Amino acid sequence: MIQIIDVYRSFGRQQVLKGINLQVQEGGIMAIIGRSGSGKTVLLKLLIGLLRPDSGRIMIEDTDITQLSGHRLDEIRERVGMLFQGGALFDSMTVFENVAFPLREKTKLSEQEIADKVEKMLASVELSDMGYKYPAELSGGMKKRAALARTLITGPSIVLFDEPTTGLDPILVHATHQLILDTHREFGYTAILVSHEIPEVFDIATRVAMIYEGRIIEEGTPEKILKSSDPLIRQFIEGNLEGPIRPL
Repeated sequence: MIQIIDVYRSFGRQQVLKGINLQVQEGGIMAIIGRSGSGKTVLLKLLIGLLRPDSGRIMIEDTDITQLSGHRLDEIRERVGMLFQGGALFDSMTVFENVAFPLREKTKLSEQEIADKVEKMLASVELSDMGYKYPAELSGGMKKRAALARTLITGPSIVLFDEPTTGLDPILVHATHQLILDTHREFGYTAILVSHEIPEVFDIATRVAMIYEGRIIEEGTPEKILKSSDPLIRQFIEGNLEGPIRPL
């Protein structure tokens, strides 16, 4: 589904990504872990075409998106959904209007068809009968659900999650992970999930990759990463102060 091949990206003199290589299989959930500032969110922005790499290739379904622009890039973007860290809901719109927005902007469906799709999607994320509320009236967990509903409403084949559990308590972290797992099973999308939730994210991921200083230092099943003998990985997943990674 996705191949990232020798990707570099800098901002001025700061080199953030230093030769990223990664493959994401269709239908999987790839969790990307690593320290703050290691380039995880930059990588997601490259995958959706919001940024371009300095060099390297990003293949989505055998198409190198780094060579695309305009309408051709938009066609790829329509197959990719992104759940931003804060949800990015429109405060002036109700939950229903937020979820309906992409359909009204990108399709020619009738209002009745849109309403039917939105109600079905809200039911999938356990927000039935909440469509009339505004984002300010929702709990943190409900906002995440509404944002996910809006992301999924157009049927993307790939969904990118940028730290979807930021700011949530441990119970809501577990609930959000379960929601991702449930919708993944229902809709069958391929997921890339950036997270600091260690070890909770290992419960839903099919593969895990760790970025350190701009490179993927190890990738594999959650079991493989949890058993890794690499001192960088051991220190990170255990949260130890002592080790090769210096506290910021």
